[in-house]
Amino acid sequence: MNEMFAKLAAPFPPERVSWRVGSTSADKKRGLALAYIDARDVMDRLDEVVGPSNWQARYPHANGKTVCEIDIWIEGRGWVTKADGAGDTDVEAEKGALSDAFKRAAVRWGIGRYLYDLDSPWVDLKQVGRSYVIADHELPRLRALLGGEDTNTAREDACDSSEKIAKAMISSFSLAETVQDLMDWAQDPNSKRAIADLPSNLADEVRRAWQQRKSELSHQTEAA
Repeated sequence: MNEMFAKLAAPFPPERVSWRVGSTSADKKRGLALAYIDARDVMDRLDEVVGPSNWQARYPHANGKTVCEIDIWIEGRGWVTKADGAGDTDVEAEKGALSDAFKRAAVRWGIGRYLYDLDSPWVDLKQVGRSYVIADHELPRLRALLGGEDTNTAREDACDSSEKIAKAMISSFSLAETVQDLMDWAQDPNSKRAIADLPSNLADEVRRAWQQRKSELSHQTEAA
């Protein structure tokens, strides 16, 4: 069984890992780069390690959240289930929620869990339509983060990613020059998703810092 878990948790080839924008600075010029894998890669990993007929995914709902339950057949134990959930995303809400819940449940089995231990560096962004994506010149630096470093060493050396992301968000609020800058940040889909991914205590800390900065800017406007 330990061998199965080790195979499930093995790092993916760097070319299979993608990057998305998490929280952004108020001026949208910089953002946090977050590593992720595609749901199809998770399916391939399950097929390769346990066999296509020895796993299944089910999608119940709980309190407005889409929950995914991944069952794996383990000899001598039968079906073993691990589950996790996700809320609707801003784009393709139902499909996005299913995919996110599936990948989160897979993390419970160790698949892609190491990605949470990677640094989430601030990178330059470029605007594409109404969205912002990671600038091309940043991609080599991000790929280097995946370049063969021993996973256990990375875990030992890495800071808590959630705490780093929360601190980066709070730090970015100081760059806001107007209340509208903060409102734009709060309405940005990437910001909403980044906060939703944080543990509740850190998410509350970010919200308090946002409210405090909003009050400061409001008072400055009134004084002027």
